[in-house]
Amino acid sequence: MRQALTIKGIILRIVVMALLLAAAASAFSHQQKTAITTVLFNERSGYIEVMHKFFLHDAEHAVKDLFNRDADIIAKQQTRQQFAQYVQQNFGLSDGETPLKLEYVGVEIEGKYLWIYQQVPVKAIKQLNISHGALQELWPSQVNLVNIEGKGKIQSLLFESDSDWQGVDLDHKH
Repeated sequence: MRQALTIKGIILRIVVMALLLAAAASAFSHQQKTAITTVLFNERSGYIEVMHKFFLHDAEHAVKDLFNRDADIIAKQQTRQQFAQYVQQNFGLSDGETPLKLEYVGVEIEGKYLWIYQQVPVKAIKQLNISHGALQELWPSQVNLVNIEGKGKIQSLLFESDSDWQGVDLDHKH
């Protein structure tokens, strides 16, 4: 009987350890602060469309530090607008010589994500320079991934806290 209890005890310990490891992995994975932005050259619409995707949970925490403790990105459209303005101030496009003036299109919550949309008319450019520092002053581990689509193969840029402007060549034949 004593041996059966020992085996049950071992199994119970293994199950508890597995659950603790899973919980730790889940907590660690959420600490990985990441935003994904798509810059799409849409020939049909005639615009470069910019779509920023933030985890809603991260945005909820950020607005309390950026604006005030009562900021509520889920319940208050005003807070969503403030956050969208903040992102616009921390994101930029340039053709290599002059900044591209992005127009704000909107902000929405979709499931566990907060989306912010911008656009600018497409023009013939050979080089696209990008800056994306949103949330990096709050969280040095924040990583902002930017995918550039609609001009040949998809190109990606990764912005970490020490990143500045980065560029991609759009004058390639693929």
